Amino acid sequence: MPKIRVKLFANIREFTGTKELEVDSETVRDVLKKLCKKFPGFEELIFDGEKIKPYMNVFLNGKNVLDYGGPGTMLHTDDEIAIFPPVSGG
Repeated sequence: MPKIRVKLFANIREFTGTKELEVDSETVRDVLKKLCKKFPGFEELIFDGEKIKPYMNVFLNGKNVLDYGGPGTMLHTDDEIAIFPPVSGG
């Protein structure tokens, strides 16, 4: 199982108390589910049922995970996931 670097930003970083961690997982969904187990309440931030909330930004190697095929996307060693909450302001 590949070891995946996960970077967390803004209020997600505050919620988890960390900016980066490594997770052994085969798919993007597996990574997110492991984060839900590690950080109670994370599931409400990221998921709407089994789907990633439309306003959450989950990137795989710099591209939106939806461009790769969604949460079921298979991961490889040295992949990096970044999770950004919605951002607004001016």
